[in-house]
Amino acid sequence: MKLQRIETPGIAHYAWLLADGSEAMLVDPSRHVQPYLDAARGMGVRITHIVETHRHEDFVMGSAWLAKRAGAKIFNGNYETFGHGDVRLEDGDTFRVGKLLVRALHTPGHTPESTCYAVYEDDNAEVAWAIFTGDTLFFGDTGRSDLPDDDKSVENAGHIYDSVHNKLAGLGDTALILPAHGSGSVCGSGMAKRPWSTLGDEKTYNDVFTLSRQDFAEKKGGERIPRPPYFRQMEKINLKGGVAPKLRNGDAGLLNVDDFAKSAENERIYDTRLPEAYAGSHIPDSYSIWHGGLPVFGGWFADADNIIYLVTDRDEDVDSAVRYLSNIGLDNVRGALSGGFETWRDAGRELQQSGVISPSALKGMDEKPQVLDVREIDEFDSGHIPNAIHCYVGYLPNQLSELPLDKTRPVVVTCGVGHRAGVGVSILLRAGFQDVRNLLGGMKAWKALGFAVE
Repeated sequence: MKLQRIETPGIAHYAWLLADGSEAMLVDPSRHVQPYLDAARGMGVRITHIVETHRHEDFVMGSAWLAKRAGAKIFNGNYETFGHGDVRLEDGDTFRVGKLLVRALHTPGHTPESTCYAVYEDDNAEVAWAIFTGDTLFFGDTGRSDLPDDDKSVENAGHIYDSVHNKLAGLGDTALILPAHGSGSVCGSGMAKRPWSTLGDEKTYNDVFTLSRQDFAEKKGGERIPRPPYFRQMEKINLKGGVAPKLRNGDAGLLNVDDFAKSAENERIYDTRLPEAYAGSHIPDSYSIWHGGLPVFGGWFADADNIIYLVTDRDEDVDSAVRYLSNIGLDNVRGALSGGFETWRDAGRELQQSGVISPSALKGMDEKPQVLDVREIDEFDSGHIPNAIHCYVGYLPNQLSELPLDKTRPVVVTCGVGHRAGVGVSILLRAGFQDVRNLLGGMKAWKALGFAVE
């Protein structure tokens, strides 16, 4: 028996390859399936089973494409929200991978169709060896409960509690917990940063085990996690098991300055440099979305039909940027600026700047500027700069006109350390604000200096 975790960069997604004998099951594949095929080949096995724990919303699934490439069958639950599958499993149904026995367990709450899979080493095993928990049970957390219906978050959290206690808790404390996401995913809010866990470990510190049902349901159901707009698109795409990638490495070509300027006019330009570089100079009306933020924030400001052009630090970053956007269904990346922003600057093209400011400089200003905090609401409520205005960065384009901000006065934008603030800065500049500054170091630096918060 062999087990390998394969992570999708940028979204903290885990796919799992479990092999026994010559057969292997791949759990929750993402869109780009070549790493799974390579891993199987490295194990000397063939992927025969593609197993889905639920219809994911934060990335394009790769089930259908992998099934075609590998000649495998798709296994999932017998629920309409899966929408596809070769083998539709009822609660308690089993199948085999080599000598391993795998049992499907319906665990609704995160989504109605959520299904976990308990793995037993043989028919005589009294406890499970591992459990593929999807988004039902994470390391130190459970999946968010607002996806099926915002108004039923507390009720759905109660369902998660029941699923965990009625279906998983008795499977054996030594069972490995193998979730679909790790720390940093938008599918949960409090995941532990640890490489492995067991059911017994989770019973000692996970809220779903340490709190009463009512307390857990109220806490989990009361979470206020932003829901990116691309989630709805992922639901539709993944109803059919996802779609094959449309762009390969090199397909988003490098454009010289003249071609880039002509092609990208009136289209979305994503500048993937760090906020400090963007502040120094950038192409007017471009969005500042740092490279690592593309898999999440790229989907807040574009949909599948929008054309996107890229400005990167290095030409070598283009393919990974395209891959990040592809993971959330953004395939209309038409090209990137060859040589990065340096070539635009050297050609004497029009430039735009924004400002930066340190916490000490902001604290010491006699005439305090407007402060806009673009973190999540729970982060804001935990402590913010006095008199700061709040709007989560993803909601900013639609809610900006409702905020008490004066375009003619300086605005300082802050977040945790400065990345999301950089996105916010670019949105304000696009809206015509004249003096916008990024608080570098953000609230982390502000608090480190002992400055007042409310």
